[in-house]
Amino acid sequence: MSKNTNVMDRYMRTSKLPHIWCPGCGIGIVVNALIRAVDNLNIKQEEVAVLTGIGCSGRASGYVNFCGFQPTHGRALPFSTGIKIANPKLNVVAIMGDGDCASIGGNHFIHAARRNIDITALVLNNSNYGMTGGQYAPSTPMGAKTTTSPYGHIEPDFDICDMAKTAGATYIARSTTYHINLTMRYIENALKHKGFSVVEVMLACPTLFGRFNKLGDAVQMMEQQKEQAVSLKKSKDMSPEELKGKYVIGEFYEDNSKDEYTFAYQKLIDKVQKEEE
Repeated sequence: MSKNTNVMDRYMRTSKLPHIWCPGCGIGIVVNALIRAVDNLNIKQEEVAVLTGIGCSGRASGYVNFCGFQPTHGRALPFSTGIKIANPKLNVVAIMGDGDCASIGGNHFIHAARRNIDITALVLNNSNYGMTGGQYAPSTPMGAKTTTSPYGHIEPDFDICDMAKTAGATYIARSTTYHINLTMRYIENALKHKGFSVVEVMLACPTLFGRFNKLGDAVQMMEQQKEQAVSLKKSKDMSPEELKGKYVIGEFYEDNSKDEYTFAYQKLIDKVQKEEE
């Protein structure tokens, strides 16, 4: 296909469109950012594998024109791990919802981070299980209403970026669908990083979470993202009370000193083979 072809026509399976995502959902914005990041870095399509979990974001692997597929619920990362070990040259991207990543897939998330395997994990955080009716998720804020917390959620929510750092991820960033240029830049940096990278993107779910919590339509929820987001630099001068109801965006962490898993694995293979000669 000609390089002059529109970037979306080149990287999207246009025959699968129109997509099934709700109007105003931010998943398409994140997919757009991923496609443009790949294009900006001049990565060949055959060198990219995109795997998705089960949930609203799960359809992304069917719409983008890369290698990859949709594994079972919570298993995007172990399948991605197998693909990366089989072909370390691939740029492997795992797109997961917040529930898919931090609940049923939480253990896999922790150990992929611990291994520091070179996978880019895009965590799309819409604060609930959108596809199955709007139940509360590990990321649902305290006090929020969902189908399974109609009187307000009483459990504290996970900070996915904090969990990623504690588990051993070596590149961690957070953005929103409002801050599209930041999102694209963080995905680019994650793809370039040799290690386990996490980019959490806060996005709206106007159909369920927004309706249950009377947050307005999709445009109003995007405006709220602008108001609620605080840069990492600014947050350092804010008190916990001032940060209440906000979320910090930015590049939180990068460590290039740790061996990437497939690199370490190959070193071990070479060592054993040399000893057996």
